[in-house]
Amino acid sequence: MKANFEWKDYEILATGDGLKLERWKDVYLLRPDPQVIWTSKTDMQNYSKLNAKYNRIGGGGAWQNLKPMPESWTISWRDLKFQIKPMGFKHTGLFPEQAVNWAKMIDLIKESKRPIKVLNLFAYTGGATVACTSAGAVVTHVDSAKNMVEVAKKNMSLSGLSEKPVRYIVDDCKKFVTREIKRGNKYDAIIMDPPSYGRGPTGEIWKIEENLYDLVQLCSQVLSDNPLFFLINSYTTGLQPTVMKNIISRALQVENLDKIEAYEVCLPTNEKIMLPCGCSALCKF
Repeated sequence: MKANFEWKDYEILATGDGLKLERWKDVYLLRPDPQVIWTSKTDMQNYSKLNAKYNRIGGGGAWQNLKPMPESWTISWRDLKFQIKPMGFKHTGLFPEQAVNWAKMIDLIKESKRPIKVLNLFAYTGGATVACTSAGAVVTHVDSAKNMVEVAKKNMSLSGLSEKPVRYIVDDCKKFVTREIKRGNKYDAIIMDPPSYGRGPTGEIWKIEENLYDLVQLCSQVLSDNPLFFLINSYTTGLQPTVMKNIISRALQVENLDKIEAYEVCLPTNEKIMLPCGCSALCKF
């Protein structure tokens, strides 16, 4: 189990009954969380500072504003900044639990003391891109959603990194990697944070249980001769850390399993319990 306790602009105040009450700097949100299957000890629905809550409606949902709040705002982690904006599917544009992985990648890149090329697949709004770039890496950022790539550019600018060498690609990740193999491009580090289910820009279907192993195996062909790390993160509850460790071991032909660290990713709460947020596997070559 891994968690990052460095957040000052984010915290989970309470959990229960399928919900979590969060503070995002000066804004308080109530959102569903499928992992929260225990009973609440707090009346979160009537929390006095609550700005908005996400209500499930049929197969979807919508935000309900309860108090005045900005359309978007900025929060900080260390010296990095990120835009927060409530959007569809209860998202806010950032997954704060990933700070545990940002910290690991920053340390690995800085400690390598050499130029590092990073490929960030399913890169979303660029949390890992911002982190790796801040450590001195050159990043190729790939995501199929153009609007999320635009937010990533905004996050780079907020962190004062807009002039750094980042290549932004709007594409299906598998198709992009296939072309990179043909072009002979190589990367010292690869990050992938795939959804459980998704569609590419031209309708390509992604199912993590069916497609993850093949993609990791494909990515082995774009690893440099002196790779630094390979990181997989998954929010799918059924994909356990050991499963992802086995995928990396088999797909990348890593015989020394001590090189692969697999762990549950969590967030601390003010209730003194940890909230599970998926899991990760990190191979340090």
